[in-house]
Amino acid sequence: LHGVVPAPNTILNGVNKIKPATTLTIDAKGKVVEKTYWQPRAQRSDLSDDEHIERTHELLTKAVLKRMNAADVPIGVLLSGGLDSSLLVGLLHEAGHQDIRTFSIGFEDIDDEAGSEFEYSDQIVKKFNTTHEKYVVSNSQVLPRLGEAVANMAEPMVGQDAVAFYLLSEQVSKQIKVVLSGQGADEAFAGYFWYPRMQAESGTEVERFAKHYVDRPYEEYLQTVNQQYHSGNHTEAWLNKEFAKANADEFMDKVFRTDITRLVVDDPVKRVDNMTMAWGLEARVPFMDYQLVEHALSISPSLKMSEEGKHPLKQISRGLLPDSVIDRKKGYFPMPALKYVRGEFLDFMADILNSTQCVNRGVYNQDFVQKVINQPEQYMTALNGSRLWHLALLEYWLQINIDE
Repeated sequence: LHGVVPAPNTILNGVNKIKPATTLTIDAKGKVVEKTYWQPRAQRSDLSDDEHIERTHELLTKAVLKRMNAADVPIGVLLSGGLDSSLLVGLLHEAGHQDIRTFSIGFEDIDDEAGSEFEYSDQIVKKFNTTHEKYVVSNSQVLPRLGEAVANMAEPMVGQDAVAFYLLSEQVSKQIKVVLSGQGADEAFAGYFWYPRMQAESGTEVERFAKHYVDRPYEEYLQTVNQQYHSGNHTEAWLNKEFAKANADEFMDKVFRTDITRLVVDDPVKRVDNMTMAWGLEARVPFMDYQLVEHALSISPSLKMSEEGKHPLKQISRGLLPDSVIDRKKGYFPMPALKYVRGEFLDFMADILNSTQCVNRGVYNQDFVQKVINQPEQYMTALNGSRLWHLALLEYWLQINIDE
């Protein structure tokens, strides 16, 4: 599940976390009461396509302004160059905000993998005349800082952009203390490439989801860990339970609901929150506004997935943002060195996985680990992440946060 351990579980025995949209109350006698205060439905509304788009525009604008106005300090925008963060800037400008501050970060390219999206973020800066700060980080600067980022992770976070957000937040926090960020738009409005693949896939609902999302097949999990950690397929069992819940009209509705209610909280949102708050910087995410999310879940998957995803957001953006930003191929906050692991990054991860702590911990099957180290680019996840980075990150997190 892209490194996510769904609440209330964690990777540590005896340690649980509170579920999303849940309160936990302990009275004077020690009685524990758990209450879920919000549970969205993923069922159709009777609005037309145009009405859905108009309503999306209205709710997103409201969400952006609410987060801007609820601050007594200057607010900026983390501008990646993608549609989502660019749209936040555009809506602020549309609402009359003129002095908008934006911040971008970029890394070294590897082969054809770009290390930045400055080509697009620069267009937004120019169009809306924002006060912009651009940071370029070399690979030689990244490696010495990895330990700091991992130390600030509440749980192991395999998303390669975690380190990017950590380094960006360090610089931004020197100037302002609150930023808007675009997390949640892809989950709410079907922006990821794997959604159409899931929809077109054959098999059971869990098989369709797992083939295009789960980090590694169950069979590979059994190869990765030593025999004492072999168990049933808990991921499959969890997905079956999630998809069996009521209030979703069809398979893709179940996928979006699961993403929104169970996964997004523990992956992109928590990742950004941990990395920004490490520097006392508060990141606010308008796309996760509960009213906007409820509306997004009422939109048919076919409408959201039009135009290669995020059709409602793209329609809102027409005439507001440059077409080159709207119609570009979806990018991801790039950090190529943690995707294509080579050179000193490969040596660094090999040292972690070959360390005495890792071997003595006895979690990994070292024979399999050596195969991954020897051919890291042959072991990529369904979402195009590095499985070597996943293995090294978990062990590194344990060494920093548990062993020490």
